[in-house]
Amino acid sequence: MKRVISWNDDLHGNVPDHSPVVLILVDVLNDLDFPGSQSIVRIASSLSGNIARLKKRCSRAGIPTIYVNDNHAKWRSDFTAVVTHCRQKDVPGRALVEPLLPSPDDYIVLKPKHSAFYSTPLDTLLSYFLARAVILAGITTDACILTTACEIHVRDLKLFVPSDCVAAINPRMHKIAMELMENSLGARTTTSSRLNLKEIAGDKQLNKEGRS
Repeated sequence: MKRVISWNDDLHGNVPDHSPVVLILVDVLNDLDFPGSQSIVRIASSLSGNIARLKKRCSRAGIPTIYVNDNHAKWRSDFTAVVTHCRQKDVPGRALVEPLLPSPDDYIVLKPKHSAFYSTPLDTLLSYFLARAVILAGITTDACILTTACEIHVRDLKLFVPSDCVAAINPRMHKIAMELMENSLGARTTTSSRLNLKEIAGDKQLNKEGRS
């Protein structure tokens, strides 16, 4: 059952259809108003463009998108409030947010900490999807992305982290985090344009195994 939403509605949906692969976007709806964020603000347009193109390709390949976003300790806010704030004209992260607004077919999770799994329903959501692989994108590479990647790895899910769809405050820390994910977590870190999404989504092994 597909959800019908608008920006005046509560963005909570129902259990999804099955899919062996999902795209998880971490903290892409972000005001980028934090210390050291200038380096990400400078590349916001290119980063969001890469992620938006990847998301569009995933949609065409039948791969659903899950937004997992920080609530910034504002416990009374909902996802609509987060999006509304990030779209204001004076917000540094507006260039990142505008091309990446969720569509009615996307799924929404709010997180309180770095990991996309900690105190969130993401694990349950992936179980209902019967997901066996995750394409991970967003910010920042050495914090929320790396923490989430570790959680994906310990769940025995295949991991893809397109190198042009993640970013960090410090280029050196970005490089270290990417190497850690590739060497220690088995992540595939090719650029998004080189990901063969149809091949990934059609992987017979992924479809065969499922999650128990």
